[in-house]
Amino acid sequence: MELRPYQWEVIMPALEGKNIIIWLPTGAGKTRAATYVAKRHLETVDKAKVVVLVNRVHLVTQHREEFSRMLDGHWAIATLRGDMGPRPGFGHQARSHDLLICTAELLQMALTSPEEEEHVELSDFSLLVVDECHHTHKDTVYNIILSRYLEHKLRRVLPLPQVLGLTASPGTGGASMLSGAINHILQLCANLDTWRIMSPQEHQPQLQEHIRQPCKQYDLCQQRSQDPFGDLLKKLMDQVHDYLEMPELSRDFGTQIYEQQVVELSREAAEAGLQERRVCAIHLRRYNDALLIHDTVRAVDALDALQDFYDRERATKIQVLLAERWLLALFDAHKNELTCLATHSPENPKLELLEHILQKKFGSSDNPRGIIFTRTRQSAHSLQLWLQQQPGMQTVDIRAQLLIGAGNSSQGIHMTQRDQQEVIRKFRAGILNLLVATSVAEEGLDIPHCNVVVRYGLLTNEISMVQARGRARAGQSVYAFVAAKGSRELRRELTNEALEALMERAVAIVQKMDQAKYQAKILCVRESCLQPFWKQIRDLQWEALVKRAAQAEQRLSRQQQFLAEHVRLFCINCSVAVGHGSDLRKVEGAHHVNVNPNFSIYYTVSQKPVVIDRDFKDWSPGGTISCRKCGEAWGLQIIYKSVKLPVLQVRSMLFETPRGRLQAKKWSRVPFPVPDFDYVQHCAQNLQDLSLE
Repeated sequence: MELRPYQWEVIMPALEGKNIIIWLPTGAGKTRAATYVAKRHLETVDKAKVVVLVNRVHLVTQHREEFSRMLDGHWAIATLRGDMGPRPGFGHQARSHDLLICTAELLQMALTSPEEEEHVELSDFSLLVVDECHHTHKDTVYNIILSRYLEHKLRRVLPLPQVLGLTASPGTGGASMLSGAINHILQLCANLDTWRIMSPQEHQPQLQEHIRQPCKQYDLCQQRSQDPFGDLLKKLMDQVHDYLEMPELSRDFGTQIYEQQVVELSREAAEAGLQERRVCAIHLRRYNDALLIHDTVRAVDALDALQDFYDRERATKIQVLLAERWLLALFDAHKNELTCLATHSPENPKLELLEHILQKKFGSSDNPRGIIFTRTRQSAHSLQLWLQQQPGMQTVDIRAQLLIGAGNSSQGIHMTQRDQQEVIRKFRAGILNLLVATSVAEEGLDIPHCNVVVRYGLLTNEISMVQARGRARAGQSVYAFVAAKGSRELRRELTNEALEALMERAVAIVQKMDQAKYQAKILCVRESCLQPFWKQIRDLQWEALVKRAAQAEQRLSRQQQFLAEHVRLFCINCSVAVGHGSDLRKVEGAHHVNVNPNFSIYYTVSQKPVVIDRDFKDWSPGGTISCRKCGEAWGLQIIYKSVKLPVLQVRSMLFETPRGRLQAKKWSRVPFPVPDFDYVQHCAQNLQDLSLE
């Protein structure tokens, strides 16, 4: 296996068994360097076992190809993904293979699983490779796993695996000053128990020769001079505000800040039992979504999204409130005018710029391949429709497809993980030459022939900017940023460039902290005094563990506030009482089900099962479950080991505690304990109930 000089330089400490972070630009061969470290590790360490963690399912297959090619079939490699369906347990796979490549979630589940076939310990591995390791912070799965590692280390629970982190973008952690950026880098080092961040020093010129940075261009347009469609949407929102009689509410329509306001209003109204105020907040959010879509793509796309919402409201709601009747009538009264304005609306200036970029790049004969990054799944879907329908796009050879997230979302648009894999395969092979993608494609996707990257009206951080730019791997690539002049998106992109430079300065300072010479000294950087590197790392590790322990205690305390039998469950929409907290159980630690057999009188199940193009080990999806009284969607039915169980979405329920009502954002934040589902006990109880009958 051949490595370039700069790759040899960065891996040398890892070959000596030290924990390091490899910091190399995208396209510089981080994975190849890590593969060589793994190869040498397997060759030289007794009973070596390597696990490679990734944060995206599609990267499992990509890494498998890379490691298999480099390791040349000498070691047994296994891949584990959440979409694999029935499979041997994680523990069994770990014991019978030399190298595992898996999503971090699966390793975390295995570390906490009580089942022998599934369970593993960190000590079962001798090398832990963490891809895109800048995600090792806060409550990410990466950081949960590495916190377990640090806890074992500081308590001297041995042996522990060597840790190898890989990243192109450590980031600044939200800091805008050098001292804060340095602290962020030090915390990342602490979380990964890093001896040093390695980037080329001696061989930096060779790295620059190899890396082909794309040519960045700012494609900026003027704001719409006239916007009759958007003006009408805002007029309708004004009428809803007048109906609410809440003058204190902001009317900064068409912004994410406004979206946060109405989401909070919806929650507060639900907890106070103000159903009409809640539905007004929900409808205002949909109008705001339409304004955001209109700003990004076309008026017809915004109207389609709004129409879909009202069609679903009519199709699913059984009980309709007075406010809902008024809201439906308001939309109906203006639907024709909205349709007329949307059809004859002036072209979005940003789309005109995008059309010019694509015609220029894809109108040539040099087989271009590109990715358009956009913020939401809805905007990605709308952009794909625009590509199919815009006359100017029919004259160039564009073969486009979506690449968006696999999970369900409030937007109702998603891809299965198999769909993602197939789209990536076709893009690599050249069958497709353009992806319209959300952030799912930002990290790790290795397409050597990709030479066009467009960030379309995005408001993200410096890590996303660096990662998206890195998808342009081919020579003479273009990285275009499309936005309106004076927009928040443009200001953020310029800020990101400054933050990237700040990140590089912070990493350089941390790298220069001499681990021997400065053990007894204090290195001052500007006005903040920094202690010797290893002392800081050790202190940060202890602080992180203490903080995590305190957070765990807070979570436990929050979950123990009330006895489960003292908490009542209500439908979030119609407030009908449907059960108690004591009726709930957790299946596989994630799916919250109601096991009370009487619960079935409160909901209906759709005949058509929910389509999830993915196999699960112990369960399969059934139909959608909805409130029998009002039609509100509550979740879905699953068939778990032949038992039918209703899985509830936490946002579909309102919880009444002895101190009042509340709506929880996550099941982990409900103020009462939910025990694990016991399949044997449940079956025995059902048999007992049948015998009593």
